Amino acid sequence: MTKEMVSGLAALILPAALLLSTPGRAAEPDPARFQLERSGDHFVRLDKQTGAMSICEDQNGNLVCRMAADERAAYENELDRLADRVSKLEKAVAASGVSNLPSDADIDRTLGIMQKFMRGFMGMAKEFQKEAPDNQAQPQKT
Repeated sequence: MTKEMVSGLAALILPAALLLSTPGRAAEPDPARFQLERSGDHFVRLDKQTGAMSICEDQNGNLVCRMAADERAAYENELDRLADRVSKLEKAVAASGVSNLPSDADIDRTLGIMQKFMRGFMGMAKEFQKEAPDNQAQPQKT
């Protein structure tokens, strides 16, 4: 190999190696996102991106985390608020007496439209069958 060929190959291989190594780094989680602080026999984990805090314990070599007490209380308060809202909406719908079901007249009108559509479609299909007769032998169906 000549010196020019070696330098040309090196110029191609080096950028390719750098490009191939980049996706692996992008898939890794950001190591600076979480901060762990020891607090007695457990850890407190702070998510620097969202501000959420979790209490973590070492269980059989695995770090198991759960929401902190104040976040749990806020979570349960939000669930209670949403449950109250749903029950109020259900009561309002029941009290209004408005039914979302279609009336018999609406159903009859819809069926009439569908029958008209199907008759027209079947008529067109029969016309196409008459225009192009099938000369191919049909398989036995017995």
